[in-house]
Amino acid sequence: MAERAAAEQAAVVMMAWHLVARHVRVYRRLPFVFLTGFLEPVFFLFSIGIGVGAMIPGFEVGGTLIPYATYVAPAMLATSAMNGAVMDSTFNIFHRLKYAKLYDALLATPMTTADVAVGEVTWSLIRGGIYATGFLGLMAAMGLVHSPLALLALPACLLIGLAVGGVGMWLTTYMRSWQDFEFITLALMPMTLFSGTFFPILGFPAPLRWLIEFTPLYRGVVLCRELTTGMPTVASGYSVIYLVALGVMGVLFARHRFDVLLRH
Repeated sequence: MAERAAAEQAAVVMMAWHLVARHVRVYRRLPFVFLTGFLEPVFFLFSIGIGVGAMIPGFEVGGTLIPYATYVAPAMLATSAMNGAVMDSTFNIFHRLKYAKLYDALLATPMTTADVAVGEVTWSLIRGGIYATGFLGLMAAMGLVHSPLALLALPACLLIGLAVGGVGMWLTTYMRSWQDFEFITLALMPMTLFSGTFFPILGFPAPLRWLIEFTPLYRGVVLCRELTTGMPTVASGYSVIYLVALGVMGVLFARHRFDVLLRH
């Protein structure tokens, strides 16, 4: 039974890879479109992290005062991974599902809805991972990396992509029109501003603080900040478990929704 399950999982990965390869071929012709989500966190880092940071001494992390730019940079690293994942797991999936009818065509082949869900979240991980790699390189060049543990921020960013991509893909299956995506942008902007990205959340009332701590970007910011500053705590462990659980849940729910929408 175990060998059969392993063979089935390997088959899903192999079929899903065909969808990933299709997206690679498409974006090879659209390199500037691919890079758009990478630039926004870079602008935030330079404008707020460097510009505003010139007037702020910094914040404490793990009892140590760190410069403001060092505080903001890992948060923008996590935001970069989120941006990379959310673009392809929401807007682009909606287009492929409702207008391009790509998934109807794929299901006319031996591919299944599980292959589609795994392929789409894999591509979201790849895009988020490429953004995160570029941003981490920028941080290193600017002297904003202070520990070899920062290398672990790359797999941490993949977990952010898994969580955001899985949940984003699932929620997109409920979208009725492009107007519904206002809810996506309405959720992304507050997360970017208030997830401990530019200042600690300790000043918020407790209920609001608990709500923020439950968002995937906040967990990703905590994880990336503790790794790039070389001060991991038990909070990093909580963040890893949370992001993995959220991502797996999102993929499973999205696969179920694909079954409902494409098989009936």
